[in-house]
Amino acid sequence: MFTIAQETPDDWWEVESLYDLCFAPGREALSSYRLRDDVPPIAGLSLVARGTDGSIAGAIRHWPVRICTEDGICNRSLLLGPVAVHPTHQGEGLGGLLIYQTLGGARALGWERVMLVGDAPYYNRFGFQKLEGVLMPPPTNPDRVLGVALKPNAWAGVRGQVSRWSPDMALPQN
Repeated sequence: MFTIAQETPDDWWEVESLYDLCFAPGREALSSYRLRDDVPPIAGLSLVARGTDGSIAGAIRHWPVRICTEDGICNRSLLLGPVAVHPTHQGEGLGGLLIYQTLGGARALGWERVMLVGDAPYYNRFGFQKLEGVLMPPPTNPDRVLGVALKPNAWAGVRGQVSRWSPDMALPQN
């Protein structure tokens, strides 16, 4: 049994410790982290799951990014990640629960698309597919750049370089 709640500032260090436990050393050197630098995660889409003992069993965050063509046309997207489940709770469906809950929340907030860098065999079950023409900063393997449409055809025609969120881009209105 888990209690799922919004991540609060008081959860930050415990969540970061979970990410350190679940991911390889140097995780913050990945290009996806450069897209998150000095950009706050989306309110309502950063969740923690606590076990019956009160410790964090899982966590997920979403960040705004933009995908811009060479001629300057930009589309907004969410960047899912990281999502992590404590090793003692892996295989219990908690990661999937967090993903489904936040995808529904993103849709309710007016977001049209979500992307991530991850393993297709795991994320395909949530509707994520390889994105053609959407380029993450190097050194990202293009086969691991995946996306899911929250509205029909939301990825149609979206191509270009993924870059940091720009304050001049409005967040979706729900």
